[in-house]
Amino acid sequence: MPGSVQSIERAAAILQVIAGSGGRLGLREISEAVGLAKTTAHGLLRTLVTVGFVAQDRRTGRYELGAGLLSLGTSYLDDNELRARASNWTDALASRSGSAVRLGTLAGTQVVVVHHVFRPDDSAQELEVGTALPAHATALGKVLLACQVPLPPLPQELERFTRATSTTAAELAPELQETRTRGWALEREEHLPGVAGLAAPVRGAAGLVVGALGITAPVAAVLDGRGAPRPALVGMVTDAATAVSRELGERRPEHSRG
Repeated sequence: MPGSVQSIERAAAILQVIAGSGGRLGLREISEAVGLAKTTAHGLLRTLVTVGFVAQDRRTGRYELGAGLLSLGTSYLDDNELRARASNWTDALASRSGSAVRLGTLAGTQVVVVHHVFRPDDSAQELEVGTALPAHATALGKVLLACQVPLPPLPQELERFTRATSTTAAELAPELQETRTRGWALEREEHLPGVAGLAAPVRGAAGLVVGALGITAPVAAVLDGRGAPRPALVGMVTDAATAVSRELGERRPEHSRG
């Protein structure tokens, strides 16, 4: 029994190191961080990979959190708590950005909107709470898909909503990888004509992704004349998502942010 408890403690330490890194780590980095011999750390990592709690990049050999562990991130947090913890920040984001704000969680290949704040203008708008959005065609969905490790299997053929929609998993994959690397997603008229959006992940305990926070607005409000996202809006969205994450108890080292 003592050996089993020690193994659990060591495995937990490895998971905490990987989660706190904000990226991928090699075997040597992990073994040094937890104070274990490389052979011991490798054995534990191999078990964690087998159960899906850690994923290994086949090309680089580096490790990151796996889909099996990330999927547990939402199990302790219901939609009501997520919405309640985020409400102050979503209201402020809508006011600052002049855009509609949505908070969503992943359900298969769809995003369920759990909170929606109207644009702060007098235009006609419909409440979207409970609406299911296509993950592959929205900024919210692309963030949530990209944060799963490895990337989740998607149908080879994806539904087309506009001429800008990615319609195959192969076409979408590079964008999900870019989204994971930079930490936010962009939507350019892929779901609705004339509408663009930005979104960033919301993280809970140990950095596990529990949702996505984003804005939608007319294309001209989100993108500049060259079609690039406006940096100020990117900053607002990522800052708001980080603030909600802190509200939910995320703690990451300062050097891993960004």
